[in-house]
Amino acid sequence: MAPRWPRRAFLAAAGATAAAAVPPAGWPGRAAATGPVVVRTTAGPVAGVRAGGCAVFRGLPYAAAPVGPLRFASPRPPRPWRAVRDASRPAPAFLQQDDASSREDALYADAWTPDPHGRRPVLVYVHGGGWQVGSGSLPTYDGARLAVRGDLVVVTFNYRLGPFGFGLHEELGDDATGSCANWGLQDQIALLRWVRDNAPAFGGDPHNVTLCGTSAGGASAWQLTLLPETRDLVRRAIPISACHVWSPATAFTRRDSVRAFETLASRLGVTVAGLRGLPAAAIDREWRRMFAGPPDGHVVPSGREYRGPVPDGRWMRDFDHRSPTPGRPLLVIYTRTEGSFYTGPGSPIPSPPPVDDASLRTAVRRVLGKGLYRVPERLVEECVGAYRAAAAADGLPGDPFSLWTEVWGDALFRHPIVRLSERHAHASAAPQYVMEFAFPFRAPWSGTPHEATSKFLFGTYGLPENVAACGDGPVRRRVSDAFIDVVASFARTGTPSSGSLPRWPVFSPDRPSTLVLGEPGGPRVARTGKAGQLRFWDEIGWPPRP
Repeated sequence: MAPRWPRRAFLAAAGATAAAAVPPAGWPGRAAATGPVVVRTTAGPVAGVRAGGCAVFRGLPYAAAPVGPLRFASPRPPRPWRAVRDASRPAPAFLQQDDASSREDALYADAWTPDPHGRRPVLVYVHGGGWQVGSGSLPTYDGARLAVRGDLVVVTFNYRLGPFGFGLHEELGDDATGSCANWGLQDQIALLRWVRDNAPAFGGDPHNVTLCGTSAGGASAWQLTLLPETRDLVRRAIPISACHVWSPATAFTRRDSVRAFETLASRLGVTVAGLRGLPAAAIDREWRRMFAGPPDGHVVPSGREYRGPVPDGRWMRDFDHRSPTPGRPLLVIYTRTEGSFYTGPGSPIPSPPPVDDASLRTAVRRVLGKGLYRVPERLVEECVGAYRAAAAADGLPGDPFSLWTEVWGDALFRHPIVRLSERHAHASAAPQYVMEFAFPFRAPWSGTPHEATSKFLFGTYGLPENVAACGDGPVRRRVSDAFIDVVASFARTGTPSSGSLPRWPVFSPDRPSTLVLGEPGGPRVARTGKAGQLRFWDEIGWPPRP
């Protein structure tokens, strides 16, 4: 738990009341102030700080720690407090590999506001990371610039990951709720309820909440809008580079989830219910061993690349391609070369790049094997041939590395994103806008990788961990400003706009209606690109089918 402010510090906080915040220095029309920024949440008062022209509150508990009997349980409200709680430091990430500070007690949120007085739109951002890693408190997701330029309340947060957050087994049923699956999705809904109840304390409008996320977080933004629980919690959604959930690529089947948890328990010498009593690190370590190496060697055939939400009939009714389209206004965003996230430096799934036809076929077979249980050689040849022909027709590079990159990105991201957007355009009365983010990264990175968007949405492209790939300077600033304007205007009114953009119509597959942002020549509206590449996936029955 974060330290609490002593009563003397609370009384000295510039005379702050429990219901209002001290206005930070630099706010228009307000005198400079000293001391912490104190507001009252439903659980108790918190003291944030001023940074980046706004008030920042970190480490805000939105649910009780999911430990002990609450491991694999539905989230419970946080324990209330009376003294002013220090909200100046972020909480650790949820337990994950390669982060020694991560832990189970991690269900906390961060909030940025230009002014705790008022009624601004609220943007809730769900971090990505393949349902296995990540945190809402990463420096890339610092919400100060987005909040100030967009005049928004920005909220990021952590949720349960890995086997603690995603999966299903009846022996892990919660006696109070009856739920036995998808605890991370349940955390996200708990966070949205917390936002509804606490938005006014941060100057936000609880009835104007937009849910945004990238990759696994983009899939969450899509999926949560399908649930009746979010009908009054979310007005609009912005799925960015959504890693849509389907089996075998990104989720278990129900049967395989049961088997995976039973195998995990057996290897650790307990029953499935007994997993609640083991050290979290032991569970995490054994789970990673079970899914290390090529998918053909895993204990179950599904969940071949990622192990996201499992259809349980409650929190996720079905896989994305077999579910209705969201009945909410959507701003759908993808990057020009999603796959260069996996083929460039720092890939989360490192593998040697292909340099000739033989190694290209091997690399393409591995990508196809993420979504197919069996990959015949004929299909590998068809994929390579289709991508070579499409690259030549489009004037794109046809070298092995570039083709491999395109296959990667289309298989997991671009094909499902585009086809589900087309379905929404035909099946839903809710307006939808589609954007291709095309700002090129610096060598040795290539194209516009998956997750490139977050650096420009949050304006954090110049941070030390991002600047080598993104660069810095006025060109990046203009692209970032336009991106923020698009998202903020959509969150405010449902219509994305910016002074630097051409007229951007509602998306229709039959006419130019996709905004391309980040090209050297400036923004433009075009038809969805790479139709030939996407057609290959349609022809082999890769979901979603058109």
